[in-house]
Amino acid sequence: MYRFLLSGRWLGWFALTALLSVVCSSLGMWQLDRRDAIREDIGNVVNNYDAAPVPFEDAAGLFEDYDPAKEWLPVSMTGVYDTENQRIVRNRPLSGRAGYEVVVPLKLSNGTAVVINRGWLPIGNDEAGKPDAVPPAPGGEVTVVARIKPAEPEVRRGAPEGQLASIDLAHYQDEVGYELEQGAYGLMSSEDPRPEVVPEAAPKPSVDEGPHLSYAMQWFAFGVMLFVGLGYAARQEALNLRYGDDDEWEEDDDDDEMIAAHPAPSRPRRPRKQRGSTQEDEEDALLDAQGY
Repeated sequence: MYRFLLSGRWLGWFALTALLSVVCSSLGMWQLDRRDAIREDIGNVVNNYDAAPVPFEDAAGLFEDYDPAKEWLPVSMTGVYDTENQRIVRNRPLSGRAGYEVVVPLKLSNGTAVVINRGWLPIGNDEAGKPDAVPPAPGGEVTVVARIKPAEPEVRRGAPEGQLASIDLAHYQDEVGYELEQGAYGLMSSEDPRPEVVPEAAPKPSVDEGPHLSYAMQWFAFGVMLFVGLGYAARQEALNLRYGDDDEWEEDDDDDEMIAAHPAPSRPRRPRKQRGSTQEDEEDALLDAQGY
């Protein structure tokens, strides 16, 4: 009954269905991988963001070699800002607004220098490509609480003097002319003493994992539905091959029933005529003319 499935046409349909199903499964797994990565980031936010600040002496290695499990961990450090080497980082949107971020090295008493991201500034109205004003970092010794963030990769685009295309610590180190910690930088949480005007602080990251799980289930469902559709088409093909002639016979039987139910009109029976009757001869002639 299903031998037609071995034909070239149906084998081609099966191969196409299998290929599309593999694509759907791959997209579903990709969504699950994205969900796992987001859930890992959410775990770091939940575990580290509101933790008590760790002294720099206990977390110094995290700025040398970044540990993803320690992202957002607050670290307390005391030093002096190198305001002469402050930089503006370009193309840093915040809540749908275009702007910049301000980074500056913090030199600690032990000679270590950690890059601190002091916050966000909106684009300027006075001059294109620059913020209108950059709040100065506090002078003298300052205690900073900053959260650990990984160094960013190099961005192959230029930046005006005094600006950076990304927080690429290797490139930043080349500009300042002395060693900077290369594994991570600090996203400022607080400064003491605190200036009257400071850049806008970054908001706490969202802990919403998004719709990736539902998207994955949809892709898996699409892959299953492809085979369901192929099976339905095969079933219809088998029914057509098996009962196609029977349908014609049923139509012939229906025609016979209609003919039996509505027989053709019979020819009226002629009355017996008498010989020599002219009127009867005329009636016979009229019936013959009418096809009876």
